[in-house]
Amino acid sequence: MRVLRRIAVIPILFALAAGAVACDDERNSDVVRVGVNDIALPHWEVYKKKAAEQGITVQYVNFTDYNQPNPALSQQRVDLNKFQHVRYLANYNVRNNDTLVPIGATEIFPLTLYSRKHKSVNDIPKGGQITLSNNPANQVRPLLALSAAGLIVLHGGASWDSKIEDVDTAASKVRLTTIDPTLTAPSLDSADAAFVDDTFARPAGLTTQEVIFTDDPERPELKQYINIFAARAADKDNPKLVALAKLYHDPEVEAVVRAETGYRGVFKTNDPADLQATLRELEAKFRK
Repeated sequence: MRVLRRIAVIPILFALAAGAVACDDERNSDVVRVGVNDIALPHWEVYKKKAAEQGITVQYVNFTDYNQPNPALSQQRVDLNKFQHVRYLANYNVRNNDTLVPIGATEIFPLTLYSRKHKSVNDIPKGGQITLSNNPANQVRPLLALSAAGLIVLHGGASWDSKIEDVDTAASKVRLTTIDPTLTAPSLDSADAAFVDDTFARPAGLTTQEVIFTDDPERPELKQYINIFAARAADKDNPKLVALAKLYHDPEVEAVVRAETGYRGVFKTNDPADLQATLRELEAKFRK
């Protein structure tokens, strides 16, 4: 899933289909445009081939900035996107008064803390620096992990409502630095440790050798971190889009995903109604 305080990054758009994405009035209504942020991964070619076998033409739009795929979906520049978990989408909807919805589950990833300087969490020195995403939707899970590891103290205790502002810096062992998630992997050259999203860990060549902490992604309360295909609310029952969301779990597609270097995800098949219920629950919490 694993992005809301912005940096000014212009997204570079690529398409696997021949040619660039056409203007609105030239688009082929039979083509489904899917927004992704990892277009170089082999499974997208297999996915596209399997979609074609079902009579669906897929065109990819690749985004290099996490701030862009949801606005692009809302503005009908893409028809689906796959880059986020349910909690991220809930946060986005509330902050932007939007109504995007999950229509299919993909996978959940363990929370992973990497280090090139230390072999365990206990080796991180007092005053050590840990980097993590600057998106509030991607911060609470790392905060709870760091609290459990004794590296930070949170005012009022650790809870799913904890925020970066709740960190008691004077009482904490480490310093936290929030940065754009695309920069977390490069930050390992200077930081003591970093929480790196799987999307960026694999291209950066990070392996289990650099992992010093992971959590259990099967914990029930982590359902909010299931990654999803998202669509506009008006299209949530569109049979073509629903079929494409399910297609991610085609055995051939899943096999290629599993074979990709560094993949550590756990596939999930929660139905759309379950995902949407989780989304509504989170949105209600974030509106308080």
